[in-house]
Amino acid sequence: MKELLELIAKNLVDNPDAVVVTETENDRGTILELRVAAEDMGKVIGKQGRIAKAIRTVIKAGAIHNDKRVTVEIIQ
Repeated sequence: MKELLELIAKNLVDNPDAVVVTETENDRGTILELRVAAEDMGKVIGKQGRIAKAIRTVIKAGAIHNDKRVTVEIIQ
């Protein structure tokens, strides 16, 4: 899932080298933290958070397919 999130984010932003995805595990599942350059934050979040919601939906769908629980957090 980490690679999928990284691929999606790098294709959305102007500065793909600044995209960093960190993966941590806890008792509730996996947390993927997405960091992008400040000027690209709007492109990842989108109007009214629509792109961020779509990214989370795609990642959750892939995680469910693999019987996992994944949460995506966009870090500023």
